[in-house]
Amino acid sequence: MDRVGSTEPACQSRLAFTLMEVVISLSISAMMVGAVITGYTLSTRRAEWSAYSLAAHSLAMQRLEQARAAKWDPNGWPSVDELVSSNFPVQVEVLDIPISGTNLVSATNLTTISTLSTAPPLKMIRVDCVWMFLSRGPFTNTVVTYRTADQ
Repeated sequence: MDRVGSTEPACQSRLAFTLMEVVISLSISAMMVGAVITGYTLSTRRAEWSAYSLAAHSLAMQRLEQARAAKWDPNGWPSVDELVSSNFPVQVEVLDIPISGTNLVSATNLTTISTLSTAPPLKMIRVDCVWMFLSRGPFTNTVVTYRTADQ
């Protein structure tokens, strides 16, 4: 049927999406939303791992400072040496991270003190902080420093 005064041809096809185009566009959109959610999940997990690592590093540095503060004067009278591994036993502490409920994460500090030289007096202090993250790990943060005798 022809309309009177109409400028459209009688057999013009209508423009629309087919069912296949709709299904493909929905599947592409679903994959994009899934990728965004996965990206957010992975970035959140990595940020949490970074927080654990920073807390473990802080514990290791705290133990290192305790060892650096120990009295060590081999030239004094009487000579004093508190900087020995037996004065720094294995220490288990809770990581300083936000806690809600039962998500306590403990870390183990292992302190090793080695004599490198007696003249001049020089010792190496090494602290390893071992911690777990989710089902992965264990992870270890290590700090090392050298120390000479008290002056």
